[in-house]
Amino acid sequence: MTTGPQSRSQLSRSLGLWDAIAIGVASMVGAGVFVVWSPAAAAAGDLLLVALVIAAVVAWANATSSAQLAAQYPAAGGTYVYGRERLGEWPGYLAGWSFVIGKTASVAAMALAFAAYLAPDGWHKPVAIAAVWALVGVNLLGVTRTAQVAKVLATLAIVGIATALGTGWFGGSGDASFGFAEIDGSAYGVLQAAGLLFFAFAGYARIATMGEEVRNPERTIGRAIITALLIVLVLYAVVAVTLLTLVDIEVLALSPAPLTRLVTGHPVASAVLVGGAVAAIAGALLGLLSGIGRTFLAMSREGDLPRFFDHTHPRTKVPHRIELLLGVVLTGLLLVADLRGAIGFSSFGVLLYYFVANVSAFTQDPEQRRYHKAWQVLGAVLCLVLVATLPWQSVLGGVVVLAVGVLWRLLRPRRLR
Repeated sequence: MTTGPQSRSQLSRSLGLWDAIAIGVASMVGAGVFVVWSPAAAAAGDLLLVALVIAAVVAWANATSSAQLAAQYPAAGGTYVYGRERLGEWPGYLAGWSFVIGKTASVAAMALAFAAYLAPDGWHKPVAIAAVWALVGVNLLGVTRTAQVAKVLATLAIVGIATALGTGWFGGSGDASFGFAEIDGSAYGVLQAAGLLFFAFAGYARIATMGEEVRNPERTIGRAIITALLIVLVLYAVVAVTLLTLVDIEVLALSPAPLTRLVTGHPVASAVLVGGAVAAIAGALLGLLSGIGRTFLAMSREGDLPRFFDHTHPRTKVPHRIELLLGVVLTGLLLVADLRGAIGFSSFGVLLYYFVANVSAFTQDPEQRRYHKAWQVLGAVLCLVLVATLPWQSVLGGVVVLAVGVLWRLLRPRRLR
């Protein structure tokens, strides 16, 4: 007979280093390569590479902070747990709430991108909703199934990307322009683009939420975060240079599927690319849904969200009540969601989440420190700068939803406190 929260909500510690790396890479690749180049190019113009460098610096600072904290606190929940332990209950709660709302917006954006590549016009929303429920079903089967599927999806995604890059450079694509465009970007546009591009790196947060599901978490999580980030950074740099060299910046800024510009006139390469895109976005959805569920579970354990959700399935050891709730919420969101707005809103939530992570890592004792404090200071400052330069609609929406979370915690029933 089970009695306490720990007996009701125990996760399966069954993942190794490469399992964690695969989930992190799959979570990032779908967002970055197939979605963000268009809005980022529209904001930064011919300075898109500068924006990518800034986003990469922020991602590196945040990743090192997360790795350092995960080694000391190997528990589900990521920065929600780190903020509570290092800064207090309110900073931890705000980090957790920012993560949940930001990543829920990410799932909506990814589902719409999935449908845009796979389905004809008029079927985008039904296909997006069906994709969400299919991947909720995969997550309900257990975390080892999630890792196995993530490896397959990440491999298919990289094959699709490599095909597009090879065709663009050597296949004589009809949309190739061969030369950097002469559209000037501004400092503000570069920062806004960096904030949008950060959306493409944020998948490594999924690794930090797996503290109770990996073997030897003190060692595994930090190595997995850094390795996954470096793999994806190299990939993004190659894709960015290719797109800027071969595709006119105006065309890039207006294209909802920019990599398809590299395979114009090549039906076989186009089919491989679409298959890779669908796999990559599905991998991102898989990792995002899992990460939201684990953070939601950690917050429910502490009473910051309803304790009804502090429960894992007795056989699969996954938080199935949360996964089902996410499926219902996302179905509603997808009926009204806008892709570009969802990306900006997601970046708002996730950048605030990592602001708390950097401040938390800054307070760690010397014996727990693995990286210089300067990285945490730089990461915290840049997180706030990028939040302030996001599209105003995303900032306004983020502030409103953040305020809703604050009101919930202030007014929650006494039995949850």
